Amino acid sequence: MTMKAKNHRNIPIFIPHLGCPNACVFCNQRSISGKQSFCREGVEREIKETLRTIPKDYSVEIAYFGGSFTGIDRELMIYLLDVAKSFTEHHDPMLARVEGIRMSTRPDYINEEIMDILARYPIKTVELGLQSMDDEVLSASNRGHNALDAEKACRLIKERGYGLVGQMMIGLPGSCADSEIRTAQKICDMGADAARIYPTVTFYDTELACMAERGEYEMLSNEEAIMRAKEVLKVFRIRGVECIRIGLCASDNLGDASLVKGGANHPALGELVMGELYFDDMCELVEAQMPHKVTKDKILNFCVPQGELSKAIGQRGKNKSRLEEKYKPMIVKIKEANVPNLVLEMTER
Repeated sequence: MTMKAKNHRNIPIFIPHLGCPNACVFCNQRSISGKQSFCREGVEREIKETLRTIPKDYSVEIAYFGGSFTGIDRELMIYLLDVAKSFTEHHDPMLARVEGIRMSTRPDYINEEIMDILARYPIKTVELGLQSMDDEVLSASNRGHNALDAEKACRLIKERGYGLVGQMMIGLPGSCADSEIRTAQKICDMGADAARIYPTVTFYDTELACMAERGEYEMLSNEEAIMRAKEVLKVFRIRGVECIRIGLCASDNLGDASLVKGGANHPALGELVMGELYFDDMCELVEAQMPHKVTKDKILNFCVPQGELSKAIGQRGKNKSRLEEKYKPMIVKIKEANVPNLVLEMTER
């Protein structure tokens, strides 16, 4: 689920596994991105074609995702940056809507030299694949860097004035709910402007799949992922850090049983997480207005912001049913309204 401003669009250019000599236990970038190869000559054409499909009033960023962008061959990295920069300076108004560049990379591929190169380009945001801030989890995942490397990288990015997005994972080897909450807190402490939450999907042809086969790793279920991601999301919400995605981007490959062994791979995972969060919030509002748990013949009227109704009601009306069961004989009504946040009004039946 993406939670991003409606008038903004990224043009994602996926660079599968280029520049990354490391072999994280969970990583099969070609399966994740759906890209088996990369053609540098096709990047400019892909950007132009995508731009023509984006409404004129949208702001646009070119986003280099899928690999470790600042670790790829230096000449290729500069070529791709030059291509993106050319659109920000383009004479054609349709193409000149590109406002900047964002990229995803690893903490250990951020240093002063890289920052000096990036300073020549209209970089807006750097997304860091932090995954965890627990050294034991990073080691068990064969991540190739430690938490201190992540802290240094975040500091460099913020010192240069770039937006920082912290990407973290749920359900890595050796991880638990508490360590994931601590990772979220640390991402906030390091000045992240936004975050992404990726529950672990176990792909075939990865060490993680072998670990699962040997009984050394228990794959994350959708139910576990939903509850653990919900607690992480609470941390980001309390700290004012926007979560711009929960779960991997949808692709045909994610639904391909020959590629995905298991793990949290529900197509509406983000929506389900938000539904659980709404349920907790609605219960808290009821309890606040009924401190002594005195159930009366009332109607619980919940109002949610525009566009949030399906999340609040829950999949197949799950939240409404649970609330009515928990607070019977009360009746629950949930509707959209012109409100910034969830609101509850109790009325007589």
